[in-house]
Amino acid sequence: MTASVPAGAVHTRRDGDVLVVTIDHPPVNALSADVRAGLARAIDQAGGDPQVRAVLLTGAGNNFIAGADIREFGKPPRPPALPDVCNQIEACAKPVVAALHGAALGGGLEVALAAHYRVALPNAKLGLPEVTLGLLPGAGGTQRTPRLIGAAAALDLMLSGKPMTAQAAVAAGLADEQASGADPLAAGLDYTRRLLAQGAKPRRSRDGQALADKAASLAAIHAAGQRIAASTRGLFSPAKILDAVRAAVEQPFDEGLRAERALFLQCLDSPQRAGLIHAFFAERETAKIPELKQAKPRRLDSVGVIGGGTMGAGIAVAVLDAGLPVVMVEQDEAALARGRQRVEHVYDLLVGKGRMSADERAARLARFTGATDYAALGEADLIIEAVFEDMDVKRAVFAQLDRVAKPGAVLATNTSYLDVDRIAQATRGPADVLGLHFFSPANIMKLLEVVVGRQTAADTVATGFELARRLRKIPVRAGVCDGFIGNRILAVHRQAADMMMEDGASPYEIDAAVRDFGYPMGPYQMVDLAGGDIGWATRKRRAATRDPALRYVQIPDRLCERGWFGQKTGRGFYLYPDGARQGTPDPEVLAIIDAERQRAGVTPRPFSAEDIQRRYLAAMINEAANVLHQGIALRPSDIDMVFLSGYGFPRYRGGPMHYADRVGLANVLADIRAFAKEDPAFWKPSPLLVELAESGRDFASLNQAA
Repeated sequence: MTASVPAGAVHTRRDGDVLVVTIDHPPVNALSADVRAGLARAIDQAGGDPQVRAVLLTGAGNNFIAGADIREFGKPPRPPALPDVCNQIEACAKPVVAALHGAALGGGLEVALAAHYRVALPNAKLGLPEVTLGLLPGAGGTQRTPRLIGAAAALDLMLSGKPMTAQAAVAAGLADEQASGADPLAAGLDYTRRLLAQGAKPRRSRDGQALADKAASLAAIHAAGQRIAASTRGLFSPAKILDAVRAAVEQPFDEGLRAERALFLQCLDSPQRAGLIHAFFAERETAKIPELKQAKPRRLDSVGVIGGGTMGAGIAVAVLDAGLPVVMVEQDEAALARGRQRVEHVYDLLVGKGRMSADERAARLARFTGATDYAALGEADLIIEAVFEDMDVKRAVFAQLDRVAKPGAVLATNTSYLDVDRIAQATRGPADVLGLHFFSPANIMKLLEVVVGRQTAADTVATGFELARRLRKIPVRAGVCDGFIGNRILAVHRQAADMMMEDGASPYEIDAAVRDFGYPMGPYQMVDLAGGDIGWATRKRRAATRDPALRYVQIPDRLCERGWFGQKTGRGFYLYPDGARQGTPDPEVLAIIDAERQRAGVTPRPFSAEDIQRRYLAAMINEAANVLHQGIALRPSDIDMVFLSGYGFPRYRGGPMHYADRVGLANVLADIRAFAKEDPAFWKPSPLLVELAESGRDFASLNQAA
C-alpha cells in the first residue's frame, strides 16, 4: 500500500492496484466545491497511473456522501460543477466502485450512480430527496436512475424523496451487492478485487436497459403524473421531474442530460425553491435559543404523563418511541385502562401495517406502566400534564405534582391556550414549570411549542428542547399569551374567515380558496376534523374579556348549539353521512348562515378566491407581526416553522413571514389599511409591520438579527 496523498476534503491512496478515494469532509461528507474538485483530481490521478486497475470511492466517518453542502446554498457556484464531475467518473476507463454506507443521498447518490459498480452496507440509505427543496436531481440522477431501475421505481424514489434501504436498492438494481459487516473500506476492497478477478470492465449507468420497454415507461410516467396531480397540488418540481424522466425515455443520454440541466435551472429560479430552502434553514434555526447558551438540560431518563386521553396517549407513544420509559397516571382504573388501550391501539395498527414487528411492540409496551396514584411519578425526571383544558383543573394537578415530584423534576403543561405562569403559581417551584404544547396526534405531528414562563429556569427550557430532540420534533420557543404563537394567530385569521362568511362567502368557497393557496384543507374542514366544540369552549372562556368593539360572528356557535361538532357527530359545517371522512356541503348550514346575516343586518356580497386569500393571509401576517413585536416569538422564521409544521401552511411558500416578504410588506400593509376602512377595530396594522414596510425592510432582516 502506498502512502496517503492528502488533497483537501478528498484523500487518495493506493492499495495494490486499487486507488482508494476517500471523501473526508465532516460532518456528513457534503459535496462542497473542495469535495467536487478532489473527486475530479482523483479520477485524473487514476487515469494517469498505469499501476491503478480500479478505483474505489468511500466516505470517511458515518456516511458516503449526504448530499449538497448547505453552507453553499445561496452562494454563486464554484467549479467544478457536479454534473461534470459525475460525467468524468462515468467516463473513467478503469472500473470505478462506490462503497456505500450511511447516507448516500442527493448528489451523493448521483456520484455513486456515475460509478460503474455499487456495493452497499446494511446501514446504507440511498435516496434522491431534491424534491423536498423544490429541485430535481441535477447531476444525471433523472437520467441514470431510470436506466438502472426503470421509470416507475425511479419516479417513486425521486417524487417521494424517501431513501431506499440497502436491501431494497439491491433488489431494485440500484446497487449491485449488499455487503456484510460495518467497514465500507473492507467491503469495497473485497468487492473490487472480486470484480478485477472476473475481468470486469467499466459498466456505465447510461447504458442501462431498464427503459427498453418504451410504452411501459411512458405508462409509468402517466400514472405518476396522475398521482402527483392529487397529492402535490401546486408544487413545481414534481412536474419537472416527470419531464426529465420523459426525456430519459425519449432521448439519447446526452440530450437527456441537457434537458435535465435546463429543467434543474428552472427549478432553481422558482419561488418555490426559495420557500423550501427558507423552510430548510428555518427548521435548523429554531434550536438557537438564549437558554441553551446559558444552561444544559437536566437529567432526562424517565417521563410521567398525566391523562390517558387522545393527547396523553399520543404523548406517551411519542416518548416510548424515543426509547424512554413512561408512567401514565389517570384518575381511576377504568380511565387508566382506556389510556393503555389507546397506546396499544397505535402499536397494533403499526404491526398490522407491517411497519413494526410484534417484538418491537412488546419492547415499547414493556417501558409503559400505569397508576392511579400521583406517588408513582416520584422518580420521573419530567412530568407532562395532559388533562382537560381548564385552568382550575390544571392548577389542581400542579398542586399535586408539587407534593410528589422529586427535586429538580421538570413539570410541563400541555396546554393549548392557558396562562403557563398562572399554572406555575400552583407550585412552590415555578422555575421548574414550562409549557410543552404538543399537536394532535402527538406521536405524529412534528411541532412542539416550548412555552417559557416568567420564572422558568434556563435549564428547564433546555430540558424541553432536549425532549423535543429525542422525540425528533421541531421545537419552537414561545412566550406566554393566550394561544402562544400558533393558536393566537390562528384565532385571528379564523376570525377573518368568519367575517367573510357572514359578509357573503360560503364556508365552502373559503375552504376552496385556502386549498387553492396550497393548504391541505380549509379552515372549516379543519374545524370539523378537530371538533367544533373545542373552539366553542375557548370562545365561551374568552367571552367575559372580549373587546366589545370587535365584531363577533355567531354562526359557528349556532352549529355548536345544535350539537353539530364535525366528523365525530356526523355533521358540522359539512355533512358526514355513515361516518364518512370526506364532508359534503350542507344546505341547512347555508340556511343558518343566511339567517345570521339577516340578524346581523349584513347584505351579502360576492368574494373571489383572491379576495378570500388576501384577507385570510393579511390577518395571519398582521397578527404574526404583533406576536413578534411583543416578543412571544424570537424570530420571524420561528413563526414560519410553527405554521409549516403544525398548521398546514404550504411548505413551498416558506411560511407566512417569508410569503409576506415575497409579496412585499408595503403591499400587505396597503391591503390592511384598505380593509380597515370597513372595520377599523379588527384591521389594526401591527406597529412592527408599519415600521418595516415604511423603512423598506422585511421580516428576513429580523431573522439575521435574532
